[in-house]
Amino acid sequence: MPKLYEYLGLVVLFYSNEHSPIHVHGKYRGRESKAEIIFVDGEFKEIRILNVKGKMPLDRKNKKKLKTLVEIYHKDIIEKWINFFVYNQRIESVKINKKLS
Repeated sequence: MPKLYEYLGLVVLFYSNEHSPIHVHGKYRGRESKAEIIFVDGEFKEIRILNVKGKMPLDRKNKKKLKTLVEIYHKDIIEKWINFFVYNQRIESVKINKKLS
C-alpha cells in the first residue's frame, strides 16, 4: 500500500491490488474517496472523484484537495502507477506543505 503524497493531512495512496482505470485513494481522519484519471483516445480528459464502498466519503473540502492534487500531479501519478504495478519498483512518498491552486 504505497503512500504517494501527504497533502495538508490528506494521505494519497495506491492499494497493492489495484485495477484499471488508474486511480488513487485519498484518506483523511477515517474517511476515504478515490480519484480516477480518465483518458479518451489517449488524451487526458478529467478526474472523477468517487465514493469507496464501505467507507465514509471525504468531506467536500478534502474531496476538492484530492481533485486538485490529482489534476496537478496526474502525470506523476501515472508514472508511479507504471513503476509500482508494472516494474514492481518502490514508490517514495512526497510531503506537500503548501496549498495547491
